[in-house]
Amino acid sequence: MDTKWKSNLKFIGWLLLFTYGLSAVIALMNHGSTYLKKDYFDTPQFEGQLEEFINDLNIYELNSTTAEEAKKKITVTKEEIEDHRNYYGSLAEQVTTIKERYAGKIQEALLAENQEVAKVYEEERDKKIKDITNNFKSDDYVRKKIQAEKEKAIDEFYVTHQNERRQFDDDGEVFKYYLKNISTGDVYTNVNLSGGSLSDVFNDKDMFHIRKYDSPNYLMTDSSYAPTDVRIEVEAVEDRTYEGRIAVTKHARDTVPVIIDYHYFKNEQRNFYIFVISGLLALVISILISRKTTVLPVAIVEKMGFYYNRIPVDVSIIVLMITAFITLIVLSSYQVFYYIDDPSLWIELLLFNLLPSVIGTMVVWFQVKLLWLRTKAGPGIEAEWKNSLFMRFIELVKNVFEVRSVGVQLFLLLSVFFFTGFGVPIVWWGWVDGYPHVLMLYILLFLSIPMPALLLLFKRIAYFNQIAQHTERVSSGYPEPDLPVQGKSVFSKMAENMNQLKQGVKVSQREQAKSERLKTELITNVSHDLRTPLTSIISYTELLKTPDLAEEERAAYTEIIDRKSKRLKVLIDDLFEASKMASGNAELVKEKADLVQLLQQALAEYSETIDDSDLHFRVTNPEEPVYAYVDGQKIWRVFDNLIGNILKYSLENTRVYISMKTEGNQAVITFKNVTKYELGDNLDELFERFKRGDRSRHTDGSGLGLAIAKSIIDLHDGQLDIEVDGDLFKVTVSLDTAY
Repeated sequence: MDTKWKSNLKFIGWLLLFTYGLSAVIALMNHGSTYLKKDYFDTPQFEGQLEEFINDLNIYELNSTTAEEAKKKITVTKEEIEDHRNYYGSLAEQVTTIKERYAGKIQEALLAENQEVAKVYEEERDKKIKDITNNFKSDDYVRKKIQAEKEKAIDEFYVTHQNERRQFDDDGEVFKYYLKNISTGDVYTNVNLSGGSLSDVFNDKDMFHIRKYDSPNYLMTDSSYAPTDVRIEVEAVEDRTYEGRIAVTKHARDTVPVIIDYHYFKNEQRNFYIFVISGLLALVISILISRKTTVLPVAIVEKMGFYYNRIPVDVSIIVLMITAFITLIVLSSYQVFYYIDDPSLWIELLLFNLLPSVIGTMVVWFQVKLLWLRTKAGPGIEAEWKNSLFMRFIELVKNVFEVRSVGVQLFLLLSVFFFTGFGVPIVWWGWVDGYPHVLMLYILLFLSIPMPALLLLFKRIAYFNQIAQHTERVSSGYPEPDLPVQGKSVFSKMAENMNQLKQGVKVSQREQAKSERLKTELITNVSHDLRTPLTSIISYTELLKTPDLAEEERAAYTEIIDRKSKRLKVLIDDLFEASKMASGNAELVKEKADLVQLLQQALAEYSETIDDSDLHFRVTNPEEPVYAYVDGQKIWRVFDNLIGNILKYSLENTRVYISMKTEGNQAVITFKNVTKYELGDNLDELFERFKRGDRSRHTDGSGLGLAIAKSIIDLHDGQLDIEVDGDLFKVTVSLDTAY
């Protein structure tokens, strides 16, 4: 516990030093331009005081133009006459306005039977009409009126400045000047040279500050102090360029504002240096401490980092910027160095003002530390940025506009509702200000745009809820009718897809049931076909064990066992071959082969069987060879299986048609026969393993012939199709030719 307490105190002490140093740096940045100057007379504040004194000096001393001289220089331009004449409109408009203004007053006086008042109003009206009429008749008449207005403005200007001369006289106590007009040679001064030179009076011993105006930095004065309407008239004839000196004397009273500001600045400047130097030392010490020792225990940082790393990186950066900005404002809002002269007050204010700064600095420091550790030990900047809130928002917007029509509609709806709500205060202000028609316009617009948009939104939401309820019931296994497909919206497409998905599920369920049935049949058929020869082998093996068995019987039993063993081997080999074909593990050795020759070889293998059968074979082959890139052995196996099936399952005394022809770039081989057994309608099941045309399974077939043939043709990118028309059974094999 003591170690933890000492660690916390160490961190708080370091944080105080760092915050104090940081506040000194900010003070240096904010006030360095002011207090790092040589003295008060280099500050903008003094420049303002000097400029104000020069303006007053220009008005009261340097300006030689009197009020009478200014009046003599008054000029009236043609533009001023026209502006004055038409200020209130044309002659007719002004006369009409005057008549309307006095008509009511005269009427009231006449109704009150006060003829004298009515007469006074009429005379006043006629006088004004005459004055306006003269304005439009004579330029001289207007010129005199403008002249009088300007003379009045000049008199007011000079009276005002004479009343304000007291401030100039007070400034004359601290500002000493000696100025000479370069053009006229006139000298203006408030010092007594007594035959001495300027250097004798304007020296560092007697003056705080001396401003020299020599070539080329002469003092220039103008009439900018005067109002615009009288500036030209009071402007002196000469250029008013002066050379000389203006200084701040050391012999002025300490109560003069300039002297007060001078001493105050010196005191603040000293305090500023003390504060900045001590703060920079504190900052350096805090940095050295942080480099040599661990300021905060690693366990605390790791514990905080566990929660901090869950925050998106862009949110972390934004929060860091906000807290850093607030902390800088807090650090910049007070300047405790003003009160260093009073140690108790300075310490009190320092602690009081540093408290929020310390808290802000601590928060910022923790964020910087955790963010640095996050980028160093985390998955990387790129991965962090991908998980940022901004990128999530971008991804969300992309998903919204994935179906562009939905994104655009949503944006338009939000815009409509936003501007609808935005219009409410406008309507309210219009109603309060006496514009009721604004409400009618708003209602009209609301019924035209937001109301249809709202109805459309409700309609789409209702349709979406219908789709959602339908989906929930279908997923629960309830039989549901197809959803209505309304319009061409994304919800309509969703309903259509839902209907198709439901139909697909039904088909899948039927296929699954069919697959389960075929699987059961496959197991049954495999068991039957393998058990029959195996049972015979076991039975005759037991018979061979019989003592005193005749040699003829033993030979017969041995022949049966041999035949059944070969039959069992054929079944197992065919099953293995079919499984290998179905799994795609069979390897093809393709080469250019003549399909006609392969077919003839397969027929030749069965020539004796064909001759002994009651079937009549009709074989049609092209005269030219038909070449294809195939595995000759496996294609021969296809032909062998198909011919074998024909011999097993064809009706006696019927014809068998086998033909080969080329159609485009394909060779088409057709096998047609009349079946002995009824096949039914499920033709696809004939391709299943151990599926036989003889359902009683009295023939020697394995039921794998068509399955193997189909797999071989599929491996050759060909096609094997079955057609049944009554008892007519037709197999068509298509393979790509090679020429």
